[in-house]
Amino acid sequence: MGEPEAGSEFAIRAAAAAGPMADAQYILPNDIGVSSLDCREAFRLLSPTERLYAHHLSRAAWYGGLAVLLQTSPEAPYIYALLSRLFRAQDPDQLRQHALAEGLTEEEYQAFLVYAAGIYSNMGNYKSFGDTKFVPNLPKEKLERVILGSKAAQQNPAEVRSLWQTCGELMFSLEPRLRHLGLGKEGITTYFSGNCTMEDAKLAQDFLDSQNLSAYNTRLFKDVDQDGKPRYEVRLASVLGTESALHSEMTSRLKSYEFHGNHFQVTRGDYAPILQKVVEHLERAKAYAANSRQEQMLAQYIESFTQGSIEAHKRGSRFWIQDKGPIVESYIGFIESYRDPFGSRGEFEGFVAMVNKAMSAKFECLVASAEQLLKELPWPPAFEKDKFLSPDFTSLDVLTFSGSGIPAGINIPNYDDLRQTEGFKNVSLGNVLAVAYATQREKLTFLEEDDKDLYIRWKGPSFDVQVGLHELLGHGSGKLFVQDEKGAFNFDQETVINPETGEQIQSWYRSGETWDSKFSTIASSYEECRAESVGLYLCLNPQVLEIFGFEGADAEDVIYVNWLNMVRAGLLALEFYTPEVSSWRQAHMQARFVILRVLLEAGEGLVTVTPTTGTDGRPDARVRLDRNKIRSVGKPALERFLRRLQVLKSTGDVARGRALYEGYAAVTDAPPECFLTLRDTVLLRKESRKLIVQPNTRLEGSEVQLLEYEASAAGLIQSFSERFPEDGPELEEILTQLATADARFWKCPSEAPSGQA
Repeated sequence: MGEPEAGSEFAIRAAAAAGPMADAQYILPNDIGVSSLDCREAFRLLSPTERLYAHHLSRAAWYGGLAVLLQTSPEAPYIYALLSRLFRAQDPDQLRQHALAEGLTEEEYQAFLVYAAGIYSNMGNYKSFGDTKFVPNLPKEKLERVILGSKAAQQNPAEVRSLWQTCGELMFSLEPRLRHLGLGKEGITTYFSGNCTMEDAKLAQDFLDSQNLSAYNTRLFKDVDQDGKPRYEVRLASVLGTESALHSEMTSRLKSYEFHGNHFQVTRGDYAPILQKVVEHLERAKAYAANSRQEQMLAQYIESFTQGSIEAHKRGSRFWIQDKGPIVESYIGFIESYRDPFGSRGEFEGFVAMVNKAMSAKFECLVASAEQLLKELPWPPAFEKDKFLSPDFTSLDVLTFSGSGIPAGINIPNYDDLRQTEGFKNVSLGNVLAVAYATQREKLTFLEEDDKDLYIRWKGPSFDVQVGLHELLGHGSGKLFVQDEKGAFNFDQETVINPETGEQIQSWYRSGETWDSKFSTIASSYEECRAESVGLYLCLNPQVLEIFGFEGADAEDVIYVNWLNMVRAGLLALEFYTPEVSSWRQAHMQARFVILRVLLEAGEGLVTVTPTTGTDGRPDARVRLDRNKIRSVGKPALERFLRRLQVLKSTGDVARGRALYEGYAAVTDAPPECFLTLRDTVLLRKESRKLIVQPNTRLEGSEVQLLEYEASAAGLIQSFSERFPEDGPELEEILTQLATADARFWKCPSEAPSGQA
């Protein structure tokens, strides 16, 4: 959740000064916002045992997060290794003296620090929010001089030069295919070999569904045999390799298959040495678990990462759901599928956090009201889960969040079968909300002056409400109609009527099919849109606002700013649309644009988006929302839209769901809004998303210390330089070896034939 602010003057000036290479879209500006996560008080309140539990879980999360480098781009592991070597030999201040001596300006060296901080923050050289590549905002020749003349290069000249030769060109390249993550000719991804197409991805998903295998912990590699026929390797993430003698539920799956005339080989061992370190710390964490559920949860995670079994991860997630109200909360694994161009493979993430009791009390009240509030959603009872499984909902102060980015709230696990029958947990990340989404008035774009002070005052409180509703009653609502492997249905075929058609239910999910596998490329964004819409719809309920402490005029202001924030976000979303390939690069932002389109379509002056000229003489725009029409015009429009979203999701009606969603998500220059032209204005005035500096924990004797860092690019770099004190060089060696072993899959991608479905 959450969206970036907009409008960095420095980025525009810097890009102009740097020439055509440094288009502002593809650099991180020197004045980028940097904030530190504050969890000192929450950590202080932990017992010594809880601190040890949190420490080892954090170590497991940070180690696992390194896999994201291998899930992003071919060059990302080498860039990480190169930067880590540089800053281990010389801290940012020491390297600065060398850089200035080599002829860099202060601005150029700062640009390099910001780039390095961006690599660490995104775990790769593509933005986690938007999937756009970012490049160093300084001449390549100057950076080369700094690197090859550095202390790291003096200590290991051959290794540093080799790393630079491997990644230097790709670090700066903005050739069209490399500008964004994507599949085939539309971008770069390391979830698939470079010769894979969307047809290959679909075929592989059909194969996985046929074998009841999850895609979450897999990557797909395609080779072509001597006869020109494709051969596919589905590789599972695990410590053990394919040849392991240890028998498990996974062993029988590791073999060759023929599927619709195509050859598939299921193997395992992806990221093995990284996952080995994850497992070691999960084992140590078990000794400090607060109860048997946590012990069993960790045992199943260990089994999952060791064997490559998503079923084991599901079992661990069951224990996790049952572990209500822990002091130290965590989750780890291959979780979110936003960055897989097909929408099925999970990026590794792990978080460790402590409960914020005051805010959690409000969320507990929301959970207590949830069953009543669910009845207010605009679909028939048959389209809601048979039983509301009351979840944990806590506000957490994050200690560690590894992966490519930090969200504002989470609703997990993502496994459809568990969510329908076992339940889920919601978390709102309080100390992330406090720093990541704070807004300065002078950087507030596209709003009327009259709205700005109100927006700044109520954005935080309204966002708390939206996150709570989005996670609990958005992602937590709705039923999927399923026919199981025995042919039994979880709904009454005779009596359940589709409210959109007036007929009996014509489509549903069959055994092995999931929301992600059926709706694939639109699944993530469609679901975020449904959850955001639920938040907007239910924030109109006075009972909800009372839970958060708002009544009267304050409650009306919270509603207004929540809706205003959404329509403004819909305009800001245009930054994340790529007109060259007519595709969206960020699920949440696509969702917000769709909601903007729905509210514009409602008419009657509810929402207007008007091009203007700014005080600087350059193109600008204004978003207006008529607060007096939110209930009379906005609510009925959202009601109709939400019902359609849920009905199509429940029935697994991919064709109609895709037509509805892609229709609203289309970006054209049709009047009156002329969104393609407005996109240029949004890009002109965008502000880069903040970088977040996280603390480290260190074991000193039997005590765990919290190490904090300043809110700057140098502070973020220092936090990573001190993150792996025992085995930094070994990790860099592991990452480059793993990357090199698969490098051939992205060398000059040839046009290889796709399989036949």
